[in-house]
Amino acid sequence: MTTHRRRRSEDTAASALLDAHRGNLLAEACPSREVLKHVTSRWGVLVLIVLETGTHRFSELRRSIGGVSEKMLAQTLQWLEGDGLVERIAYDVVPPHVDYSLTPLGREAAEKVRLLSDWIEVNLPRVMAAQAQREVA
Repeated sequence: MTTHRRRRSEDTAASALLDAHRGNLLAEACPSREVLKHVTSRWGVLVLIVLETGTHRFSELRRSIGGVSEKMLAQTLQWLEGDGLVERIAYDVVPPHVDYSLTPLGREAAEKVRLLSDWIEVNLPRVMAAQAQREVA
C-alpha cells in the first residue's frame, strides 16, 4: 500500500473512532438530543447565562430569571447537573445552604448559548420587524 493510501486509511479509521465517541443530533435515538433539550430549553439557556457570572444560590437564580417557577428552576438545575454542566454544593448547616456553579463543561456550554442569546438581543428589532411584516401580509 502506498504512503498516501495508508494515510487516507489511517485518517478514515481515526474519523470512525471519533464518530463512535461523538453524538449525532440528527439520529433519532442519539442521547445527544436530551442534552440539546436541556441546554437549549428557555430555562436552560437562562440558567447557564446567569451562572456564567459566578456561583449563585437557588433564590438568587430565581430572582435573576424573570418568570421561572420554583419547579421549573429545580428541574432545569437537576437536568444540567445530570449532564455535568452544573455543580451543586450543599452545605450541612441550618437553614440549608446550596450553591450552584458551572463546571468547566458548563462554562463551555454557557459560552456557546451566550453567543446565540447575544445574537437574539442584538437582532431583536429586525426579527420583530419581520414578524410585523408577516402579520400585515
